[in-house]
Amino acid sequence: MSQPVFTNDAVVLGILMVVLGFVFWGANRPSGFWKRFYAIVPSILVCYFLPSLLATAGLISGDVSNLYFVASRYLLPASLVLLTLSVDFPGLRRLGVKSLVMFFTGTVGIVLGGPIAILATSVVAPDLVGGAGPDAVWRGFTTVAGSWIGGGANQAAMKEVFEVSDQLFSKMVAVDVIIANLWMAVLLFLAGRSDAVDRRTGADASAIHELRDRVAAYQASIARIPNLGDTMAILAVGFGATAVAHALADWLAPAIQQAAPALERYSLTSGFFWIVVLATTLGLALSLTPMRRLEGVGASRIGSVLLYVLVATIGMKMNILAVFENPGLFVVAALWMLVHVTLLLLVGRLIRAPLFFVAVGSQANVGGAASAPIVASAFHPALAPVGVLLAVLGYAIGTYGAWLCGQLMRIVAP
Repeated sequence: MSQPVFTNDAVVLGILMVVLGFVFWGANRPSGFWKRFYAIVPSILVCYFLPSLLATAGLISGDVSNLYFVASRYLLPASLVLLTLSVDFPGLRRLGVKSLVMFFTGTVGIVLGGPIAILATSVVAPDLVGGAGPDAVWRGFTTVAGSWIGGGANQAAMKEVFEVSDQLFSKMVAVDVIIANLWMAVLLFLAGRSDAVDRRTGADASAIHELRDRVAAYQASIARIPNLGDTMAILAVGFGATAVAHALADWLAPAIQQAAPALERYSLTSGFFWIVVLATTLGLALSLTPMRRLEGVGASRIGSVLLYVLVATIGMKMNILAVFENPGLFVVAALWMLVHVTLLLLVGRLIRAPLFFVAVGSQANVGGAASAPIVASAFHPALAPVGVLLAVLGYAIGTYGAWLCGQLMRIVAP
C-alpha cells in the first residue's frame, strides 16, 4: 500500500471539510451553473465522490487515516441520537394512515428485497453472491440495506456490525449511490406528473394539502434562532447519550459473549452493534421528553453535519473504479430495488395512495434525510418537512431493519 501525499489527520480533516463546504456552497447557490448541476446530481453523491477522487489520486487514504474510526465511533452515535431526537410520534400519526403504510411498505420491500435478490441470483450465478468471511457478498449488501432503510449513518453501522472488508465496502458504496440515485431521478420525473398519475389511479390528494399546512405550522411553532447555550445543549445531548451508549456496550457485549457465545453469529456480542442500537434507542426515548424541542434550534441540522463528515470519511474508502470491477453487483442491487418498487406500486394502487406518499415513502427509506426532502419539495416546496419527518423515522428503524435484512441474507446466501 503506497503512502498518500497527506498522512496528517488534521490536514486530511481540513481537506474533507473544505470539500463539504464547497459542495454545500454550490448546492445552495440561488442560480447559475451550480444550481443546474445540483438539480441533476444529488449533493450527497458528490460528498462521496470527491473524497474518493482525492483517494484515487493518492492525495489521501482511508486506509492510512484514522478519521473513519473516529467518525464511526463518536460522530455516528451522536448523529443517530440527534436525528432521532426529533421524532414526533403524535405528528407521525397525524400524517395519515396511507403515508405510514407506504413508508413501512418501502421498508418491508427493502428488508425482503435483499434476500430475494440474493436467492434469485444464487440460482443463476451463485459465485456472484458468494464469498466468505469479511468479503462475503451478503455482508457487503447489509451496508446497502442500512443505507436504503436509514441512511449513511446506518450504512456505516452495518459495516462495523457485520465486519465488512474495506475493499467490499468500497464496491457497495458505489452500488448504493448509483442505484439509489437512478431511482431518485425517476421519482423526480414522476413528481412533475403527479396530478395525472393520481387521476388515473383514483387517489385523493386533498389530505396532502392539509398535511402541508399542519407540518408547516408545527415547524414554525418550535423554530427560533439558536444561541450558544442552545448549541451546547444539543452537543451535550448528542455526545452525552453517545457516552452512555459506549459505557453500556462496554458492559453488555462482553457479558453476552461470556454467557452465550453462540449469539456472535447474530452480532449480539459486538460492542459496536450495541453502541448503535443503544444510541438509536436513547434518541427515541429522548424524543418523548422536552428534549425534542431542541429540534427547533437545529438538533437535526447538527446531526446532519456529523453525518456528512462521516460520509466524507466513507468516501475516502470508496474506489470509484469499483464500478467497472464487478458490474454483476449492480444487477443484484437493481433486482433488489425492483422488489422494493413493485411492492410499493402494488400497495399504493390497492389503497389508492397519492403518488406523493408513494414517492416520499420510498425515498424516506432509500435516500434518507439527505434526499427525501428533495423529492417531497418536487411535489410542493412546503412539503419538504414531510420528507424530513418520514426520513427521521427511517433513521429510527434503520438499525433494526438493516440488521434483520442482514440476518435474512446470511440465511439465504450460498
